[in-house]
Amino acid sequence: MTGRAGDSGTEEAPSGPDLLPGVPRALSPLVRRILAPNPGRMTGPGTNTYLVGIDEIAVIDPGPDDASHLEAVLGCGGDRIRWILCTHTHPDHAPGAAALRAATGAEVLAFRSRNGLKVDRRIGQDDRIEATEFRLTAHHTPGHASNHLCFLLAEERMLFSGDHVMEGSTVVIKPPDGDMAAYLDSLAQVRALRLRSIAPGHGHLITDPNRVIDWYIEHRLERESQVLGCVQRAKRIRIAAIVDELYIGLVDELVPMARRSVHAHLLKLAAEDRVRGRTLTGEWVIVR
Repeated sequence: MTGRAGDSGTEEAPSGPDLLPGVPRALSPLVRRILAPNPGRMTGPGTNTYLVGIDEIAVIDPGPDDASHLEAVLGCGGDRIRWILCTHTHPDHAPGAAALRAATGAEVLAFRSRNGLKVDRRIGQDDRIEATEFRLTAHHTPGHASNHLCFLLAEERMLFSGDHVMEGSTVVIKPPDGDMAAYLDSLAQVRALRLRSIAPGHGHLITDPNRVIDWYIEHRLERESQVLGCVQRAKRIRIAAIVDELYIGLVDELVPMARRSVHAHLLKLAAEDRVRGRTLTGEWVIVR
């Protein structure tokens, strides 16, 4: 689900020649980005694959299983690739791991195996990848996905955020694996990391990370208030009616995602005993 995040504090124009599939872009002395050729409504310009390091390289989010993208990553990193890190196992972020592992012998690391991903080493909160030039620390950030990780590059205070924070748009929270309460908690967790920048899974580098994270939190709490207001006014209502009221003019293709987002908000409110209901299609009522 996309929604513009206002002035998103990026170091690049919202669109431009730098975001070209297969073309490496240096973001810092240690970090290069290669855009995968998978643009779409849910992926924006495509998935960002990051290469961290020079002598020893960690690839973060190998992206889709695409031969041209694999060639671009190998052309940039080659036999110096030691680690393949997956922020989560959604199909736009992780399937390229298998071919990259076969080509380089690199170790695949993720929170857990899922969606066919073969993991060599499971990692979680505060686990580290130590290289000669850098240190990456894993932060477990459930919300968008229960197995979601972000990676903090200590030398630059840069966070590789996967789909936890994205430039220019909000993030899909899709129950049951997506969890709105966990997502808000995870946003607060990364807000406390004293970040200088965020390298998102989609879009440009974010250079004003705290302001963007604050916007994410404010936006979610505002939407929660709107959803609760719909239930309070109607006393008894279905999610489809809430979406019709709150997402005026939304294209048909995105309506299912909006319904799932509202469902995530309602499940959080239900856990707080403010509404009652459970399913995507059933009725929800206010708790008196």
